[in-house]
Amino acid sequence: MTEPRILRIGTRGSPLALYQANHVAAAIDANSGGAMKGEIVTFTTSGDQLTTERLINSGGKGLFTRELDAALSRGELDLTVHSLKDVPSVLVEGQVFAAFPEREDPRDGFLSPHAASLKDLPEGAKVGTASLRREAQTRALRPDLEIVTFRGNVATRMRKLEEGLADATYLAMAGLTRLGMQDVAHPIPLTDMLPAAAQGIIGVVVRDDMDSEALEIVRSLNHQATYEAAIAERAFLLALDGSCRTPIAAHMFDEGEDWKLVGEVLSMDGAMRWSAEGLCRKGATDVQLEALGKEIARIVRRQAGSKMPAFRETW
Repeated sequence: MTEPRILRIGTRGSPLALYQANHVAAAIDANSGGAMKGEIVTFTTSGDQLTTERLINSGGKGLFTRELDAALSRGELDLTVHSLKDVPSVLVEGQVFAAFPEREDPRDGFLSPHAASLKDLPEGAKVGTASLRREAQTRALRPDLEIVTFRGNVATRMRKLEEGLADATYLAMAGLTRLGMQDVAHPIPLTDMLPAAAQGIIGVVVRDDMDSEALEIVRSLNHQATYEAAIAERAFLLALDGSCRTPIAAHMFDEGEDWKLVGEVLSMDGAMRWSAEGLCRKGATDVQLEALGKEIARIVRRQAGSKMPAFRETW
């Protein structure tokens, strides 16, 4: 009996990252009829080693992918699995996205032992986050609140909350749902807090010279609606030079036969917000999806004018 072909899957070692990598491995096994199996290879990334600093002070969100990118380029891995919102807007040369499995809940989740929502927190309460987007959106809604830097995985942030380092924090509902912990948070409506571009999406990356047999199986994991959202949302991000240095958000809403892309940029203090939206038909080509993202970015940039946060990051 022929032994299954092993595909080495690179991932971070956090519980959420391992869940996502194992989800991909199981799909590869199922879709190949057992002819291929995923072998999980874990990495501790530079981003994982930061527990107190903001990413912007240490090189940006590429810190969560750098070690995996290098291993993939060297041929030590066959594919890597990431939370797409952590992936830089431009991939490493020689690497491409092969699949975006179906998106999980894209909303932010509000966690607090004292309140069920941001509006219920007492004046002057502390909100823990290391996300400039969440900080700016929080300040826009509640300028009286104090923001404290809060980083770490799900367990770390919940422990910090229990220790009283903050009165509330945020976690992505996608991660909590994948870990079976969705009940610990109150989902925030997308209309109240627009999420990060690609929040809730897993990105599967391969080298551009992957053989056709393996590539066909990996591509079979792709979910078309999720793919279309990922292309448009990341195009918006790239057109604005979006990075973890910029309070920026984007989400593709299901409008029946159409997609509606909503994008926004905020000033660092949350006092100013510029947003725009546009439609395209479902099943649009990559060129059309990218054009939508670029057009929404152009409108936002025109609205903001000279007040647009001028941040650009080298990945």
